[in-house]
Amino acid sequence: MTRGISIALENGVFQDLGQHGKAWRVPMDYPAGIERQVVLKNGETVRIRPIRPDDEPRLLALYDRLSRHTAYQRFFTVRQSLPQDWVHYFANVDYRRRFALVAERDAGAGIELVGVGRYEPSDEEGTGEVAFVLEDGYQGQGLGAILLAEVVRAGTERGLTRFRAHVLGENHRMLRLLASRTHIIERTTEQGVVTVLFEPR
Repeated sequence: MTRGISIALENGVFQDLGQHGKAWRVPMDYPAGIERQVVLKNGETVRIRPIRPDDEPRLLALYDRLSRHTAYQRFFTVRQSLPQDWVHYFANVDYRRRFALVAERDAGAGIELVGVGRYEPSDEEGTGEVAFVLEDGYQGQGLGAILLAEVVRAGTERGLTRFRAHVLGENHRMLRLLASRTHIIERTTEQGVVTVLFEPR
C-alpha cells in the first residue's frame, strides 16, 4: 500500500505481551533485534523499532499532526483522517512480505510516532515498494535517511534485491535522498508522479 490503496489483510500468529500494565498483541516473529536509539541532527534521540498492532491509534494521531502538504506527498490525497481499515492494514504486517518501521519519541504524556518507513510486496519478484512519512518538525533532521537505510536493509535481509518508490515530482527532498543514498536503476515520470526503481549501494 504505497501508491493507491488495496486492502489485503493477512492472518498471523500473535502473542499477548504486557506493556505499562496493558496487554497488547504482537506477532510472535516480531523482530525485536531491530530496535535501537538514533540521534538526529538537532541532538534529539528517537527510537526506531518495527511497527506493532497497538500502533494503530498512534498512526491516527501522527496523521492528524501532519500538514496537508506532507499528507498529500505521502498519500497523494488529503483526508480528514485516515480510514480505520487503512490504519489497521498499516499497523499489522508479517515482518517478511510486508515490513514497517516507526520512529517514536517520548512526549511526556505518552509515546508519539514521528515517522514511518515501510515496504510492501510488488508484482515483480524480489522487488518491494517503499514509502515514508515524517512529521513536519522532523523533516530535514536525518531521520528520512535513517529510515530509508533501515527499511532497505530489512528488505535485503528478507530476500529483496530491488525497491520501487512512487514520489510526487514536487517532493524534491525525497528524490534527492533516493539519488544520494541508493543506486537508481530507472526513473520515469507520469502525470506528475516519479517512479524510481533502485537497489542498495
